[in-house]
Amino acid sequence: MYYSNGNYEAFARPQKPANAEDKSAYIVGSGLAGLAAAVFLIRDGQVPGNQIHIFEELALPGGSMDGILNEQRSYIIRGGREMEPHFETLWDLFRSIPTLDDPEVSVLDEFYWLNKNDPSYSTTRAIENRGKQITTDGQLTLSRKAIEEIAKLVLASEEQLGDVKINEVFGTEFFKSNFWLYWSTMFAFEPWASAVEMRRYLLRFVHHVGTLQNMSALKFTKFNQYESLIKPLIKFLENKNVDFQYNTTVDNIIVEHSTEKKIATELDLTSSEEKKKISLTADDLIFVTNGSITESTTYGDNTHPAPKEHEIGPSWNLWEKLASQDSDFGHPAKFYKNIPTASWVISTTCTFTDERVIPYIKKITGKDPRSGSIVTSGPVSIKDSNWLLGISISRQPHFQQQRSNELIVWLYGLFSDQPGNYIQKKITECSGKEICEEFLYHIGVPENQIANIAQAANSIPVNMPYITSYFMPRTTGDRPLVVPAGSQNLAFIGNFAETPRDTVFTTEYSVRTAMEAVYQLLDVDRGVPEVFASSFDLRTILNSIYYLNDQKSLPELPLNKLEKVGLDAFLKKIQGTYLEEIFKAANLI
Repeated sequence: MYYSNGNYEAFARPQKPANAEDKSAYIVGSGLAGLAAAVFLIRDGQVPGNQIHIFEELALPGGSMDGILNEQRSYIIRGGREMEPHFETLWDLFRSIPTLDDPEVSVLDEFYWLNKNDPSYSTTRAIENRGKQITTDGQLTLSRKAIEEIAKLVLASEEQLGDVKINEVFGTEFFKSNFWLYWSTMFAFEPWASAVEMRRYLLRFVHHVGTLQNMSALKFTKFNQYESLIKPLIKFLENKNVDFQYNTTVDNIIVEHSTEKKIATELDLTSSEEKKKISLTADDLIFVTNGSITESTTYGDNTHPAPKEHEIGPSWNLWEKLASQDSDFGHPAKFYKNIPTASWVISTTCTFTDERVIPYIKKITGKDPRSGSIVTSGPVSIKDSNWLLGISISRQPHFQQQRSNELIVWLYGLFSDQPGNYIQKKITECSGKEICEEFLYHIGVPENQIANIAQAANSIPVNMPYITSYFMPRTTGDRPLVVPAGSQNLAFIGNFAETPRDTVFTTEYSVRTAMEAVYQLLDVDRGVPEVFASSFDLRTILNSIYYLNDQKSLPELPLNKLEKVGLDAFLKKIQGTYLEEIFKAANLI
């Protein structure tokens, strides 16, 4: 496997790998990574669809890419995915998947047209004081010390940052900045999270520093991601005769070790409570989604909190059993054990039919949520919320079945160890109605109307005990390589597998690991699109310096006398050169 960029590789079709028709594939988990692996096996590996088997512990596919109209609870979304133009493997996948409505139109086409006609743009990124835009909204408010800390983190190596937390590399000035407010609430970072992952995000998304305050770089699906992305994938794979086996748990995978080789030889399953074993050969390829951020989810309702009690779950148990066989298979306990109690675990889907909530949303967003256009363009963060509550309102309808009088609002709280400002409870202790009341309070609804509006709404809280486990402090080897050293037929896919430079908690990471796994095990002779190289682009770096300093040119920076002399000498030296051109293009001079 190798990485590539440019049109030459992007549009090429690989030749059929040797003996592709003799291969079988067993995919553990039907989340985005598993489904993408199946597509790449068929499209690029030319493995017959009926020789691909997908095992799913639940009764339906999709993993964390969900959105459902539950007959008992109504609409539920556990989260949302923010996408951008440089998700190279994601778009490589969906250029090949037809939409459900028109087989001549790809999912990528539909997505592209939609976001061209209705681009993302947030006029209000953060509020406080019950619905008022913060006075510094649009500015990153980073001190010089905080900017120097960012630069120091970026220049460090991942080896130097093993098991280091974000709050061990940044001081109080950084955490008081709007940059951190925007950054943490957009990506779900907590102060205790991995400094390695923070560094990766800074490098991976440096081209978005200038749009943090308005989120204009983000792209969104027409409906929830299950309907817009997962359903077309399922139809494509079913049409290719891929075998889906639901209510099936993979209990263990036996891996035999010989000289410098690892070969999976047996799958142990439980399917509809029946134990089974499948013997494997080197021609049987195994793709394991190890770990899950949404496994063990519990659900509440308008009058009950989501229960905190939960079992560990099959995906974590399987990873533990694999890790016990070989240290190259990672260290799952680093991710799912000892997650801080302050972490985000609760999100809530509120369905409103009461029109009284509409004016407050309009006032904050400047948009009519009934217009069909994207509303919040990502999160609106409530700066003075004890829960650090975030609000996200997608295009309405967010579900195809949604009625015209229904408005769906998604809420999440990054801090689970603090009482609310209006509801004096931790978010983990609150019913759906109480979480809705806290939201209504923060957007400025008069207190004498809050209880009545929340009672009429249907709010479903979900507790996701592992939702921030991707960001647990880690070091080299805690995540297994996509294809561990010496592995002949076993690969790991999803956000707990290790691939260089890319960032977890993204659709891109799921698809990238799937592509890398298929290309390595099948020896597909086509380049995997490299992670977008914005961190190597001098223009992007200079542009980020301009925005990190709240759009100040170099002469406008608070420099001491010696620094000013040095800057003057530098500017004189580059006068009339190409460097002067690109510094001017970045508004730095």
